[in-house]
Amino acid sequence: MTYHHLSREERYQISALLKEGLTQSQIAANLSRHKATIGREIARNSGLRGYRPRQASFLASGRSINSRNARRIEPSDWLSAETYLKGQWSPEQVAAEVPISHETIYRHIYADKAQGGVLYKHLRCQKKRRKRYAGGRNRRGQIIGRRPISERPNHVEKRRKIGHWEGDTLIGKGHKQAIVSLVERKSGYAVLAKVKNKTADLVSNAIIDRLKPLMRKVSTLTYDNGKEFADHASIDHALGSRSYFADPYSSWQRGSNENLNGLIRQYIPKSRPLSTVSDAELAKIEGLLNNRPRKRLGYKTPHEVFTKSFNPVALRA
Repeated sequence: MTYHHLSREERYQISALLKEGLTQSQIAANLSRHKATIGREIARNSGLRGYRPRQASFLASGRSINSRNARRIEPSDWLSAETYLKGQWSPEQVAAEVPISHETIYRHIYADKAQGGVLYKHLRCQKKRRKRYAGGRNRRGQIIGRRPISERPNHVEKRRKIGHWEGDTLIGKGHKQAIVSLVERKSGYAVLAKVKNKTADLVSNAIIDRLKPLMRKVSTLTYDNGKEFADHASIDHALGSRSYFADPYSSWQRGSNENLNGLIRQYIPKSRPLSTVSDAELAKIEGLLNNRPRKRLGYKTPHEVFTKSFNPVALRA
């Protein structure tokens, strides 16, 4: 069986799951990796402050570059790689097009930054995400009719069938206005909408409006515990779906949505007022995300995978 090195994204997942208190065996199951791979990764790439994904990537990259089998990379390959990076491709997506590993590309980016270059500005995540914990207390109130994720069918977790979605909201500067982000779990197909206020009625109307044309491929919706999803019953009634809610402060249970939100922040940082984001710009961002190749899809795009199981005529252009 061919061994594939852990990716940067997998290392961030390992870090997040360690913080959630999962064992190495549980982390391996979540990443579909052998538990020995996870154990070796943590043992070899941890520092004095424990396992940190960015540090782990640098350590692994350094060992790879210093290997006696390391080869020279042609200048033309670097030129192609930088062109893709400036087109806002991730290093893993670039590595699928040029003969350079994604770890080497990351190392090149940060070496460029140290010399005053700007390649790093094209990366999607440039700073750590800080989580707020509440000692097990849910300070966001109770949602009537809330159906816990523990009741969601097990097959949804396996991502074998299109039709299972995750939903969340993003806010801008000053907590004014919001973006509703929806993502289909198997394909990664994203649907975005802007609302003037993060109220349950506006959010539910936005979800229904955007998913109604796709409702034949909407079986379940999984949300966090925000009060903006309190009208989930109306959404289910309109779409013929069934809603579930993740456990409080367990963002890893909605990994697809967390990843999507990170990608959106590449274009719309938290410091930007959402009043400056037009519907046209949001539609453009949606199109960019849906037409970007993904490693887990065999470098197909979310649009390709989603529309393969759905009548493309029904999709909004």
